[in-house]
Amino acid sequence: MCKIQLDSLLSLVMLMKRFSAGFTLIELVVVCVVVAILAAIAIPAYSQYMLKSRRIDAKNALASLQLAQEKYRGNNTAYSSALASLGLTAVSPQAYYTVAITSATSSTYVATATISASGAQAKDSCNNLTVNQDGFPSSNASCWGMQ
Repeated sequence: MCKIQLDSLLSLVMLMKRFSAGFTLIELVVVCVVVAILAAIAIPAYSQYMLKSRRIDAKNALASLQLAQEKYRGNNTAYSSALASLGLTAVSPQAYYTVAITSATSSTYVATATISASGAQAKDSCNNLTVNQDGFPSSNASCWGMQ
């Protein structure tokens, strides 16, 4: 009689294991909802972080232009109005911005880095960064991280 009860108990345990294996549909739906909520929060935050990190490309391009202008001015009587005479190109190193000298005289210059319209930076709200002979002006400084 003990053997019959043991066999019955084993078959009951095996039956329970067969039905309890895996996940229920409710559990899978809950996991999907949690993942969707986390993605809805993380993706926009990551996108803003990437836009902010790419702004360094404009800062680097204009800093290089500043150094080249001062070197050029040391050897000439005026600042250069052409990027080619400074040995620079109109595209920033990582190609997120286009660089242009908007004005140049014997004592002043203004250069601007503009977002490339079709690039990854096109959605950036900071728009343009400007530099002159005195450095980076304070307008829009908080957006560019220069406070």
